[in-house]
Amino acid sequence: MASNRHLGRIVALQVLFEVEFRQMAGDSTVDVDEITARNIERYSEILHDQKFIFELVHGVIEHLEELDQTIQPVAKQWPLEQIARIDRSILRLGVYELLYEDIPPKVVINEAIELAKAFGSDNSSKFINGVLGTIHSANV
Repeated sequence: MASNRHLGRIVALQVLFEVEFRQMAGDSTVDVDEITARNIERYSEILHDQKFIFELVHGVIEHLEELDQTIQPVAKQWPLEQIARIDRSILRLGVYELLYEDIPPKVVINEAIELAKAFGSDNSSKFINGVLGTIHSANV
């Protein structure tokens, strides 16, 4: 189940990245459910908890403004629009899980760090760790 959840987070991250990219490019045809279903289809034989992915994606999108307002004061030197899109998506996903999901914070932060190592730049994992760690400490 844990590895399935990790893959689920990877798929959710891909969806969130694509949705934001297309929206910022002015694409008015963005359909979150279609994008999610398409990304899930690639892994359908090994991905069993598809509901988890839809919940993550919709949760992040529904709470986007609050997530961004939580991230911005912690990353003062980096306005959200200057944070790399992939890092911003990882942070939003991680903060959503910290605030709204019943998942141990250590697991959330470790998963976000692993996503940053896999998809971000060389310094992404340290940045993600610092921001999420600070947010978690402030909400304990």
